[in-house]
Amino acid sequence: MAEKRKKIKLAAVGDIHTRETDKGKWSERFREISDEADILLLCGDLTDTGDEEEAEVLSGELKACTIPVIAVLGNHDHEKGRQKLIRQIIQNENIHVLEGEAVVVKGVGFAGVKGFGGGFDNHMLSMFGEEAMKDFVQEAVDEALHLDRALARLDASEENLKKIAVLHYAPIKDTIIGEPEPIYPFLGCSHLAEPLNSRNVDAAFHGHAHAGTLEGKTRSGVKIFNVSEPILSKEGYKKPFFIYEIEP
Repeated sequence: MAEKRKKIKLAAVGDIHTRETDKGKWSERFREISDEADILLLCGDLTDTGDEEEAEVLSGELKACTIPVIAVLGNHDHEKGRQKLIRQIIQNENIHVLEGEAVVVKGVGFAGVKGFGGGFDNHMLSMFGEEAMKDFVQEAVDEALHLDRALARLDASEENLKKIAVLHYAPIKDTIIGEPEPIYPFLGCSHLAEPLNSRNVDAAFHGHAHAGTLEGKTRSGVKIFNVSEPILSKEGYKKPFFIYEIEP
């Protein structure tokens, strides 16, 4: 009988909003995560106002993390147009900042995109009217296509590879419930759920909706977790990270 492979523990958190004054705030938490998990997922809004100085602080804090890190950027990281610089500062051989890319770590495949807004289900915005509205919808479609291509690369790399999606914006409505309904179109988009369903993703993690809901599922049963740090605190997590186990 073949020996059962050890489950991989994923620690996930989003919206840590690192500030210049946060030196020392996260290092101990990253050490704790390293003791309890095998891989850390950071689901966007790594910085608070999109400054490279904030990214430098986070980079220093992440030196305490001794496990691989899979990250995506969020809307706050794009605030000042310095997202490429932020990515360069944070990324190294142990930290993978994904923007429509994929990576296999410890026998598990990860695909990551920021995502975008656009609304959900029958209330998605349509590509009609002003060019600005068409551009808004196209951005969501493009992000979903980037996610699909990244997942396709994982499918091509290894048969029966377990796949995890790392996002910032939500792919389903269920995990943003708790936020004011008028802002739903700015918290995520159902376009992001399409590749999760068609590519048989095991689970997806996102942040962005600070007042949303921890768990939900897509129509095909893909597990979705909103691991925004404020939600984990609201749910009573004494340590600000969510643990998910997956068998590679």
